[in-house]
Amino acid sequence: MIEAPTPLLAVNALQAWYGESHILHDVNFDVREGEVATLLGRNGAGKTTTLKSIMGIVGRRTGSVRFEGQELINRPSDQIARAGIAFCPEERGIFASLGVEENLLLPPVVRPGGLSLERIFELFPNLKERLGSSQGTKLSGGEQQMLAIGRILRTGARLLLLDEPTEGLAPVIIQQIGKTIRALKEQGFTILLVEQNFRFAATVADRYYVIEHGRIIDQFVNAELEANVEKLHDYLGV
Repeated sequence: MIEAPTPLLAVNALQAWYGESHILHDVNFDVREGEVATLLGRNGAGKTTTLKSIMGIVGRRTGSVRFEGQELINRPSDQIARAGIAFCPEERGIFASLGVEENLLLPPVVRPGGLSLERIFELFPNLKERLGSSQGTKLSGGEQQMLAIGRILRTGARLLLLDEPTEGLAPVIIQQIGKTIRALKEQGFTILLVEQNFRFAATVADRYYVIEHGRIIDQFVNAELEANVEKLHDYLGV
């Protein structure tokens, strides 16, 4: 019998709190090397809190978060980032006073394998056109999202956590983000994607986890998507 490969990221019995509010309840899932896994759920289901819990930026968390076989649950967020996990938040976090190149160069390189500026501009030609002329927050929403993703690609992180990267974007930009995610997967990046739009997720994902009220309530692989579409409509209210 062939054993399943060890997950790059393994989350077990994860619980998280903001103050006295208990948000995550025994969350369990894993992400295998080289795949795109998607965490689906309604607003307020616990998707973003799951990503923040992996990064150690919630008030309190318990359980287990193992990356490359190493336990991270008791490590501070800066050590988690330097272990090779990069987080691209929904709010993007672009520095208003810095230009495109300055924003891209800001994060430290944590390990070998990060993309060069030239490669990032190949993925996002819009950003190259903005070099030297625009402060970060003067970019369009789509360009800011490209910049936020491009920024974490420099770090050398093996696992990318992308929080709602298509939120509020025009369809043509969403298509470009999808193309970029597929290209990153082909280059060996592993991605955990938070999405509410499963139609977009279906264009990039290998595996799906559904979260509701801070618990994983269902999971399936891409080959099973068609058989689960009706359930997804119920889960997501779309």
